Amino acid sequence: MNLDALDLSRLQFAFTVSFHIIFPALSIGLASFIAVLEGCYLKTGKPHYKVLCLYWSRIFAVGFGMGVVSGVVMAYEFGTNWSGFARFAGPITGPLLTYEVMTAFFLEAGFLGIMLFGWEKVGPKAHFGATIMVAIGTLISTFWILSSNSWMQTPQGFRIENGHVVPVDWFAIVFNPSFPYRLAHMTLAAFIVAALVVLATGAWHLLRGRRDAETRTMVSMALWLLLVLAPVQALVGDQHGLNTRRYQPAKIAAIEGLWQTEKGGTALNLIGFPDMNAEVTRHAIQIPHLCSLILTHSWDGEIRGLKDFPKADRPNSSLIFWTFRVMAGLGMLMILVAVTGNLLRRGGRLFEARWFQWTAVLMGPTGFISLLAGWITTEAGRQPWVVYGVLRTSDAVSPITQASAGLSLLLFVLVYCLVFGIGLYYIFRMIGQGPQGTPPLPADATRDPTEATGRRPFSAVSR
Repeated sequence: MNLDALDLSRLQFAFTVSFHIIFPALSIGLASFIAVLEGCYLKTGKPHYKVLCLYWSRIFAVGFGMGVVSGVVMAYEFGTNWSGFARFAGPITGPLLTYEVMTAFFLEAGFLGIMLFGWEKVGPKAHFGATIMVAIGTLISTFWILSSNSWMQTPQGFRIENGHVVPVDWFAIVFNPSFPYRLAHMTLAAFIVAALVVLATGAWHLLRGRRDAETRTMVSMALWLLLVLAPVQALVGDQHGLNTRRYQPAKIAAIEGLWQTEKGGTALNLIGFPDMNAEVTRHAIQIPHLCSLILTHSWDGEIRGLKDFPKADRPNSSLIFWTFRVMAGLGMLMILVAVTGNLLRRGGRLFEARWFQWTAVLMGPTGFISLLAGWITTEAGRQPWVVYGVLRTSDAVSPITQASAGLSLLLFVLVYCLVFGIGLYYIFRMIGQGPQGTPPLPADATRDPTEATGRRPFSAVSR
């Protein structure tokens, strides 16, 4: 392939943001899960809730650290690879990212130390308050990041002067048309990602013969969460699709592999192979009228085809046709697993059905896969625009050479695989060891409080 500086810069950003997003998603979900566990511990006094708090806090700390590091790198890329975007859209995206740092990151950083190291240094209620503040901080961060990204998808509240945007209405900028749907979709996705990781961890330890309260609680709580949130996510996704059809019709046409605007109802291409050059979806298996029902909620709703848009404005249907189906298909599978697990619970076989436990283990990574597939659909579907309908991606790239863009991409791949590979290794080791209950002490013995609470995240991994 003959890739120019634009293509290499896009690949580099896609690589770094894909590495980054998995850690905040896990952190957002785990922070709220840990807060719920600590609340249960304070209310019931049952020690296994505290054991789970300490266990997942260590994993959260490692994931949070890697998320911060990878996020900082992306901020620098706006200057090194996307100076055209920074110069044009900086008056809006700059303040939004600053608000995220001032309101979310400072909150998380201020209370994270108490959450991780303050069990023996502050009172139970103060510690619980710190844990809640960290969880709230992750959600505030999600708010501002999604607001910035959503503005790039559905920009409003600005005017253009001297080659850059000027904010006119900050309320319209922050609460742009796609923001509520994208915020809800991403927040639910983060909770589902964490629930699947917790479920897979509990199922793995059930397969290894553990039947203690910690293991059973992980499986039980994760299944309840999935049973509620996975169907809700499908409903939110439906509303998000309606919003996308209104504001980004070319993206919808590319997702569905539609080339012609069909009168009297649009068929759904269940599977197929879009050909951008021939302008056709080959070997399509169609279901009549189903696309109209899904995207217009009517039997004969009209959806514009890709041929209604200039070739230069068409997203790559060959890619996002399949990434969307990966996301949606895995979402349906998550609902099936949640329903099956809770049926087994009612029959008293949840903790004994090994086939289901293996299924739960295999489902562990699907949250991340679905998350990445969804983000690829969103971002690739916005192309060729970096700010939809306003700034083209080709106009946003920095004036760099092909060689420098290729070298930086190569270095990022090597460094990320090394640094984050080590971090993921530690996370997997901690997950594999499982939560360690606090054994009883002899009457005349004392325990070092730092030993009981696992002060350092990496100390949970045996050397």
